[in-house]
Amino acid sequence: MKLYFTFCLIFLMVVFNHFSLHAQDTLNLNLQEVVAMAKDRSIASKQAATLKETHYWEWMTYKSNYQPQLSLSGTLPGYTKSSVAVIQPDGTTVFQSVNNNNSSLALAFSQQVTQTGGTISGTSSLQRYDNFSDHTSLYNGAPYGIAYTQPLFQFNQLKWDKRIEPLKLSESQQAYIESMEQIAMTASDYFFALLLAQVDLQIAETNLKNTRSIMQIADTKFEMGKITRNEILQLQLEELKAQKAVGIARRDMEQSTFDLKAYTGLQTTGGIRLLMPKSTIDMKIGAEKALAEAFQNRSDAIAFGRRLEEAKRDVAKAKGDNGLNANLNTALGFSKSAVKIGQVYQSPQDQQLVELTLTIPILDWGRQKARTKTAQANQKFTQYSVEQDKQIFTQKIITEVNLFDMMQGQLVLTAKAEEIAAEKYQIAKERYVLGNLSITDLSIAFQENDQAKRDNINSLKDFWGAYYQLRYLSLYDFEKDQKITYNAN
Repeated sequence: MKLYFTFCLIFLMVVFNHFSLHAQDTLNLNLQEVVAMAKDRSIASKQAATLKETHYWEWMTYKSNYQPQLSLSGTLPGYTKSSVAVIQPDGTTVFQSVNNNNSSLALAFSQQVTQTGGTISGTSSLQRYDNFSDHTSLYNGAPYGIAYTQPLFQFNQLKWDKRIEPLKLSESQQAYIESMEQIAMTASDYFFALLLAQVDLQIAETNLKNTRSIMQIADTKFEMGKITRNEILQLQLEELKAQKAVGIARRDMEQSTFDLKAYTGLQTTGGIRLLMPKSTIDMKIGAEKALAEAFQNRSDAIAFGRRLEEAKRDVAKAKGDNGLNANLNTALGFSKSAVKIGQVYQSPQDQQLVELTLTIPILDWGRQKARTKTAQANQKFTQYSVEQDKQIFTQKIITEVNLFDMMQGQLVLTAKAEEIAAEKYQIAKERYVLGNLSITDLSIAFQENDQAKRDNINSLKDFWGAYYQLRYLSLYDFEKDQKITYNAN
């Protein structure tokens, strides 16, 4: 007896542990948790963060163009030992042995001037020549020198980059926030796809259970001669359909579970049970507020200004690249040669340079005029295109605000319809048991009840889809009444 009691206790412990582990393997998630998981773990979120980082380093590259550049170059050593051909005064050639070292070192800096497009540069260099044939050495150096190069009547790339590149940076930063909100929209779609699959499976299993229960009642009625063979066959057919529906629903749920895990980066071998999201959100959305935030926050709104500036830049470039190339080059410095390195820096000789180089087109067959007119036409096209995009952008936001308000009303209707359909189904089932309802009417009540449940889930999907769409379009959190921001990891 004691052994039997011990065996039963062990058996109960095993069963309890089995069901406890099974319960632990099933992960309960709500919509907000799935969205947060996708933003944190998904491949899409990592791609968005990487793209943001890429744009940041592009911005740093742009900024470096306006900073002084310092470089050190040299040839250490420059040893040569060979025979070279030397042309003599009478025109003959003599091959002479050469054995020398020609080493050099130069320090140079440059700074571009944004306002003018010119470049200031400076150098300091030292050269040593060793002739090993006669054991002599010679130094030549330029202690310091400064130069300025100024393009005249030409396009100033630095000036236009300073107007456009900050817009590109702001655009990329807002595009990152949009990417995260796009991830939220996609995660919401996966959430409701799995939720609908779970509801479909629940409906199918319930229908199969109810059909079998009604089948037992029908068998009793058939034996009593109260129903026909045709009704029995109809119920058998309904049972087969219910079994098939269970199999299809279970397959769809497995696929939807896999899709959700794959997108959100959820690493678990257990099942997922989704919690029904709430059907109301405590917030007020006005079209004027949504529009104002959208034009302030969205990358599209920033892109409107950036596209117009780029069109102006292209016109300026077409006018600047008119074939007339003029460059003013000036330089001032000192240099000296000596046998000792210290003497190079004692009383060096001054060097000066002033030159103006010109290239003037005489005949280009209207090429420059055509380029300018093309750029001006493209500028007009960009202006019209931006204006049209602004109108579409505005209308889309207004439509989405109205759609969100409409979805809230639809949720109330579908919830009420589900309640009515459930009650109607229960009455139909009871009437069939009492014998005053046909199997066809019962089947219709089945279908209406099932469809009402699905319609309610789809209404929830549309409601939350409109909610996340509004966040995406405005980059504004209307629940917290603040702008949406993210920090890339």
